[in-house]
Order: sequence, then structure tokens, then C-alpha cells
Amino acid sequence: MVIERSVSVLRGPAFFVHLPETDMLMKRSFRRGFRFAVLFLALGCCRQAAAQGYVKLNLPYALVCVVNPAVEFAVTPHSTLQTEVVISPWKSFNGHHMTFGILMGEYRRYFRGHNDGWYLGANLGMMAFDMSKPYRDGWSLKFENRYSKGYGMMIGLCVGYEYRFRERWLVDAFLGWAYMSSFYNGYAMNGEIDMYPHRPVEPEYPDPFNGSSEWYPNKIGVSIGYRIFQPRTK
Repeated sequence: MVIERSVSVLRGPAFFVHLPETDMLMKRSFRRGFRFAVLFLALGCCRQAAAQGYVKLNLPYALVCVVNPAVEFAVTPHSTLQTEVVISPWKSFNGHHMTFGILMGEYRRYFRGHNDGWYLGANLGMMAFDMSKPYRDGWSLKFENRYSKGYGMMIGLCVGYEYRFRERWLVDAFLGWAYMSSFYNGYAMNGEIDMYPHRPVEPEYPDPFNGSSEWYPNKIGVSIGYRIFQPRTK
């Protein structure tokens, strides 16, 4: 489906977006997000072994075939930097779209010492998605009967605890919350694009491009880590 060229005005600071062939633009953004995530993680893995480092995998995500690897390096006796990727390959989950990718960088401050005990973290991330928006209905998590394709950014905080149970092994339990800003096109489940999405101020011409900002959990899980680098000793 070819979308006519249009202009969208988002209130707040003035922001203009030109949208030729909107659906194709969303697909290109999605692919670029995945490529950048893989490159960024590879660069983190290739860093020189000047500090202690761990490679990790989020086990609860892995059980539902969502991949969440991470690499964490110590930068001071009480702080670390972590790079992680979250990739959901699900084209359909219970009849709803659920494909997304997230790239995140995080600074962690430990109270006892790096990779030992409680820590607080601050993170920045980017995402690309083709998914149905989740919402809470009482104690149940449900999904809208529509889906969106787009990209976004996030900034958040997390709290966690790391426990080293072997010489080279550790467990990392964590929970994070973030402020997310997303920009996307909305679609009905039959693939028809929504040319009139709900906005506080409607544009002069029909325009599918929409945006939203909200607080959401951006990370949760229990990761198993393996030490890949040992601090150099004199």
C-alpha cells in the first residue's frame, strides 16, 4: 500500500515529519535498529581485557525464546558499564504481533564492590518494533487488537542484586523502569493502516504517523553470568 506524502505536526516544540511511503520507512528503521544492536554488542565483546568482565543471558526471557544477552565490564572498584540487546523474533504471539529489538547501555553503582551485592543503575536505550501494545486489565496482561510499527528511545533507572556462586559464575536479578518515547504507524489486525490515529490536536490532512510517551518497565529478569576477563595483576 502506497501512502501519499504528508506533513505531521506534533505539538510541544515544533516538530515536522515528511512521510513518503511510510510503511517502507518503518521497515528500514526496524532493520537498521537490529544491525546497529548487533554491531554495538560485538564492539563491547571485543574490548581489551583491562578489567573484569562478564557475559550474561537472561533465563526467563530465554524460556519464551526472547534473546537478551549482555556484557558487563568493571570500570572502577564500585561501578560497571553494561551493554545489552533484547530481541523478540515472534511474528505472532497468541494472535498478536510481538517482534521488537532493544539496544541498551547502562551504568551501575554497587554498594559493596563491582559485581557483588546490591546496585543502582541508570540506562539509555533505543528500540524498533512491530507489535501489539500491552495493557493491564486488573491483574491480567492483555494486548490491543491492533499493532504498531515504529521506533523509540528510553531513559530509565534500575535496581538489582548480583551474587557470585562460583569462581567464574554469578546470578544477576534486576528490575528497571523507564520513560519511553515512541513514534509509529498504527494498523488494524487485517493490515489496514490507520490514517486517523487519536491525537490531542488533529493535523490538517490525514496522517498515519503518531507518537506517545509513557512510563513502562524496560527490563526485568534473572541472568546467569560467566566471567570472560580477569583483572590484570602485576
